[in-house]
Amino acid sequence: MKTLEIIGYQRANLGKKESKRLREEGNVPCVLYGGDEQVHFYAPMILFRPLVYTDQAHFVTLNIEGAEKRCILQDIQFHPVNEMILHADFLELHEGKLVKMDIPVQLNGTAKGVAKGGKLMHKRHFLRVRALPKDMPDYIEVDVSDLDFGKSIKVKDVPKGNYEVIDNDAISVAVIEIPRALRGKSDDEEGEEGEVETEEAAEA
Repeated sequence: MKTLEIIGYQRANLGKKESKRLREEGNVPCVLYGGDEQVHFYAPMILFRPLVYTDQAHFVTLNIEGAEKRCILQDIQFHPVNEMILHADFLELHEGKLVKMDIPVQLNGTAKGVAKGGKLMHKRHFLRVRALPKDMPDYIEVDVSDLDFGKSIKVKDVPKGNYEVIDNDAISVAVIEIPRALRGKSDDEEGEEGEVETEEAAEA
């Protein structure tokens, strides 16, 4: 998995007033968990762009005034109106300890239903995965070639690996949406078949 570097600086003061000042200066107040003690620091907001606004998963190397820690972005808070990053939590990685991450889903193949005029709907672009850091996949590959009308691929159908997908098994990852024109045609055909069966029964 790719690793991004974020350079941070120790916070001398904590509190809402200090956090507000840091944001006004273009920084993000942060906390690093998972070590011997919590580390409060801040980092330039611009460094978060390739980590947050992406469809990929990344490990992070935090460089806090020369001290490097390998970690993941555990949680992030945004302003409800302007989408400014308000706060970020990082979790330090340890090779023998399981960790949870949101891993992107990559759909491969041409679905049977698409060849018939249906539309492939990608319902879940990320799945929650639990694994050791060394086993964490870059993405989860899902083959949709056999996906036909009325069919879906659910979490329980996702290929297994040296990791555990912890989302609900019943959640749909990909489905084939039948166009309205085809749905109408299908309904008409069913109606005609029903009428024929009724007539045959009456004649009998």
